[in-house]
Amino acid sequence: MCQSVLYADVVADQEERIELREGDPEAEARMRALSSPLRLRVLRLCAFESRTNKELAGLLGVNPGTMLHHVRTLVQTGYLAAQAERTGAQGAREVPYKATGLSWRTSMPGGSPILVETFLQQIEGLDPDDLDVTWLGLKLNDEHKEEFQRRLYELVNEFKERDPDADGDTYSFFSTLHPDDNPPSPA
Repeated sequence: MCQSVLYADVVADQEERIELREGDPEAEARMRALSSPLRLRVLRLCAFESRTNKELAGLLGVNPGTMLHHVRTLVQTGYLAAQAERTGAQGAREVPYKATGLSWRTSMPGGSPILVETFLQQIEGLDPDDLDVTWLGLKLNDEHKEEFQRRLYELVNEFKERDPDADGDTYSFFSTLHPDDNPPSPA
């Protein structure tokens, strides 16, 4: 199964899924765009709020020139869109960018390690008490595994489709389902 970058593995509407495959120049450009934890973090930061290159560089602790390269890559591949220009605090022209939501429908083979690295970067420095972690071992047949994945996706998608709460705080959700290569010994 392919990983949908940023969000969920199971996409109910197969027609809307964007499969990235080698050999297609557009798909390869999108794969490269999504191969950077920094660019994935940019997409998260621009999911609910438009941000400028300078704001993103400051939030992620990188040089504005480096950030501009990453922003341009995401714009060129359709993951970020420029918003209306605005005037900055010192009268400079600023271009804010907002995530397009394209990443929700994008599946990329081999994307899991990038998502895990991005997740680890996201939680670095957080107070351990701010993390609500659940780790569950399951033993499921194929039918029940599919049901679990489908229901989890439906729940995540339901919340993704809602408008952001105007008075809400931002949160990040990360989940993974994987074979357990280290099952406990039988008792």
